[in-house]
Amino acid sequence: MECCKTAVLRPVADFIKKNTVMVVALGAAVITSFIVRPDAQYLTYFDLRTLTCLFCVLAIVGALRDIDFFYMLARRIVKCFRSTRLCILALVYITFIGSMLIANDMALLTFLPLGYFVLTAAHREKYMAFTFVMQNIAANLGGMLTPFGNPQNLYLYSKFDIPTGEFVRIMAPPFAVAVLLITVCCMFVKSDPVAVPDEPVRLDAKRTGVYLAAFALAIAIVFRGVPYWIGLVVIPAVLLVYDRKALKTVDYPLLLTFVFFFIFAGNMSRIPAVSRLFSGLLSRNTLVFSVISCQFISNVPSSILLSQFTSNYPALLVGVNIGGTGTLIASLASLITFREYCRHNPTRKLYYLGVFSAFNFGFLAVLTVFMLIKNAG
Repeated sequence: MECCKTAVLRPVADFIKKNTVMVVALGAAVITSFIVRPDAQYLTYFDLRTLTCLFCVLAIVGALRDIDFFYMLARRIVKCFRSTRLCILALVYITFIGSMLIANDMALLTFLPLGYFVLTAAHREKYMAFTFVMQNIAANLGGMLTPFGNPQNLYLYSKFDIPTGEFVRIMAPPFAVAVLLITVCCMFVKSDPVAVPDEPVRLDAKRTGVYLAAFALAIAIVFRGVPYWIGLVVIPAVLLVYDRKALKTVDYPLLLTFVFFFIFAGNMSRIPAVSRLFSGLLSRNTLVFSVISCQFISNVPSSILLSQFTSNYPALLVGVNIGGTGTLIASLASLITFREYCRHNPTRKLYYLGVFSAFNFGFLAVLTVFMLIKNAG
């Protein structure tokens, strides 16, 4: 009997551990549903365009990853560099740029294994924690420049109907500071010679062409150039023919997290006492309050919740992006990096957390102070 219980409970426990934020979001949605009983207004909670854009981008990026497209591209770039410092800079910049194109979590899933491969092949394992932390910060902060770079960007871009040019102007200053900080940190790595062994990767030309066309469609949908329902029809159809695995590996818990937090945020906005409290706090300093909120409930939930109580989207947008640094739960992507590092170095979890906290809180402090000074001026 005990064995049967263990066999049943262990997968459940593993699922909850892996999808903690989704489970918390579900609990929050259920609890608030007892306060605000389900009615017709619930249907207005959901942003179908955001959910569709996120699904399309995740699906087609998964297909490109399955054919090693990003891995091959990254290897070619890394091979151009012949020192430890330049290799680490290349890995971090690849992740940084990748997050702008394929979202932060996908960038980490794609390029963290490459970082591990490069460092172990070059016998530079001592830089593993530093490199992973820098890649993590690069993924969280690099994605802030584009509407599809982070999940919260997609939501706020759609929620407030932000013009693309204005979006880039809002995020350009913290983005530029982030690039400078990351570069300075990586420059402290020793510049000793290193060689990365050859490992040829061949791409299927037909599938690559089809996936890149589908990716262009997904980006056009994000930028409102194509109705979102077209992507919801075309992209799954393409993947059903060429790569059904990509549809299976979409991060559905992330999509459900959005759904549950839509319910939670919608219900919270209909509770008068909560509405007055959050509106008051955000009116004092939207940037600071959104940064603090991210440290406790992560940046995606914070963007959905706080957007119900403020129209100051520039400060909210910056806050939930730079707020992705800081604690381990400030961004869902940080948990991906932590799991990947622990998979290779299970006995050095505390060391990694120390390095992670030092750099993340440092970045958070500098970026927050910079934006406060900029806004005050």
